[in-house]
Amino acid sequence: MKVIVLGSGITGTAAAWFLRQAGHDVTVIERRPGAAQETTFGNGSQISVSHSEPWANPSAPSKILKWLGKDDAPLLYRFRAEQLQWEWGARFLLECTPKRTAHNTRQCVAMSDFSKRTLRALREEAGIEYTHLSRGIMHFYTDKADYESSKAGAKLMTSLGCPRNTITPDEVIQIEPALSPVRDKLVGGDFTPDDEHGDSREFTIALSEKAKEQGVDFRFNTTATRLLTEGSGGPACRIAAVETITPTGEFEVLKADAFVISLGSFSAPFLKPLDIHLMIYPAKGYSATFPVKDPEKAPYVSLIDAGYKLVFSRLGNRLRVGGTAEMNSYGRQLNEARCQALIRRTSELFPDACDYDQPHFWTGLRPMTPSNIPYIGKTKYGNLFLNTGHGTLGWTMGCGSGRAIADIVSGKQPEVDFEFCGIK
Repeated sequence: MKVIVLGSGITGTAAAWFLRQAGHDVTVIERRPGAAQETTFGNGSQISVSHSEPWANPSAPSKILKWLGKDDAPLLYRFRAEQLQWEWGARFLLECTPKRTAHNTRQCVAMSDFSKRTLRALREEAGIEYTHLSRGIMHFYTDKADYESSKAGAKLMTSLGCPRNTITPDEVIQIEPALSPVRDKLVGGDFTPDDEHGDSREFTIALSEKAKEQGVDFRFNTTATRLLTEGSGGPACRIAAVETITPTGEFEVLKADAFVISLGSFSAPFLKPLDIHLMIYPAKGYSATFPVKDPEKAPYVSLIDAGYKLVFSRLGNRLRVGGTAEMNSYGRQLNEARCQALIRRTSELFPDACDYDQPHFWTGLRPMTPSNIPYIGKTKYGNLFLNTGHGTLGWTMGCGSGRAIADIVSGKQPEVDFEFCGIK
């Protein structure tokens, strides 16, 4: 078939790669000048299978209430006169029960583990080179209550096949000596040696180049404006074409046999005219990238700071710090208070590791669903498919969801135990 993929972040690019491997004629439409220039560009860099718990959990509502109005809070919810935001918030609260949390965790872990295995096979087979380290991921705690409550999550992850070992403060330092300056503040941690981290932007660009070599047509600086339908409704109703604006400003209609939506946070407004209502809301995430000044004092193991909801990933001679989220519509302007919070916490943990006078700040819109489970699968239009809504797990799930949606488009059952969507 001829397949058009909308979006060239990690999820769209991976989908294009696997669709081409399945024998399809693939075109990718991307409004930016190249691949991986939006949410994939500067994320926290972790392939975090063992830490793929959903945001919605029994403790989340009380924490969000405590953080209201604090500009430097880990999660800042700014109430707006937007129907989608209020509906999303209500659905989020419904997902915070223990039963729903356990179900959503199992779903996220299944796709994340499948994706990690897919990523490793893909980079080996395609010979993709990018900055990455396979030294595990360690969660560290400076609050006793957080540490004690984390043990249930670690136990659940272990039962799902992701060994997340609870460790002592001394073991934390043994695994990552760069945390020695805050040894007296540590109360414990947990460690998953099989997790890894890497530069998602580098990987996605490299994969797009490999895909081009295989015949995938990437059309950059091209904006998809709407999908054109044919048929009178019901199963016979299909997508006939996508209307685009070319780099020269002209309108062009591109026809195809199938269409895959990988537009991240913009998937919901793009599909709303087709009466497809996706519960995806943008969570503006921040990252800061610092030049490493002393390699021995910067961490090599990828870290998660439980109290501050931050992740730290060593990318060669850079230290990437990602985290915090702002539920505040589609704007991406930097909030100075949140930027300073990243510098403050990183310099507290690793005081002499980096040049904190030369940060590179970035924001990206994570496409969050209330459950953290992405939309991967079919829609009411027979040839329209979804691969979107991965939230904070786009890099973790990207390769696996791309492989899965390629199977679904090809009429095959994906090799992962996951509840694929069927949007009506």
